[in-house]
Amino acid sequence: MLRSLQLKHSNRPISLNSASGYYSTFRGLLKIAYRDKWLRENINDYLDKIEPQDVKKEYLTLDEVKQLAATPCDLPVLKAASLFACLTGLRISDILNLQWEDFALAPDQGYCLRIRTQKTQTEATLPISYEAYELCGTPGTGKVFKELKRSMINYPLKNWLKKAGITKPITFHGFRHSYAVIQISLGTDIYTVSKMLTHKNVSTTQIYADLVNTKKRETANKISLK
Repeated sequence: MLRSLQLKHSNRPISLNSASGYYSTFRGLLKIAYRDKWLRENINDYLDKIEPQDVKKEYLTLDEVKQLAATPCDLPVLKAASLFACLTGLRISDILNLQWEDFALAPDQGYCLRIRTQKTQTEATLPISYEAYELCGTPGTGKVFKELKRSMINYPLKNWLKKAGITKPITFHGFRHSYAVIQISLGTDIYTVSKMLTHKNVSTTQIYADLVNTKKRETANKISLK
């Protein structure tokens, strides 16, 4: 199969999963064109799919998140935003765009966020803990994490993780994975976790449940040669 090159890094091919996503969008456009009579035939009937590969999701355990929280970071805003991601599951795009106007008090007097997610354009009301709210600093106007830059989630983040003694290849998006896995491991049902992550389909969240499936562990330990 021919591999296309990235637009931003023209010397690198796009990943199989990126190709699968782009191709799926293209097939969706063809479907709409056929539905609206722009095409006489459904061309999708003649096209093969590009099947995505399963990607290993790296995440931190609760103890590792606590370990990271106890480690000083050269960029305080990076530390605050990272821990905020661990406590809320928000993507970096939503954290970068988070406004003080997005916070509201819920009827139970707890804090919540009313946002439209950048990636999926999903309208969501998400309860957050007071601990997560405290990480945002002194309330004001405009952006919450004003000094946060996307460039900080590369080498500065790696250096902080290394200083904390964490050797896993964790990216900022790994904090979102960490939130999901920790919630499920603590007993939160998958439907609620799916809603908190603003997944459109619970099946997307299922992979996190598989990572902490206690039944699988029990099954693995049932057969013993000792």
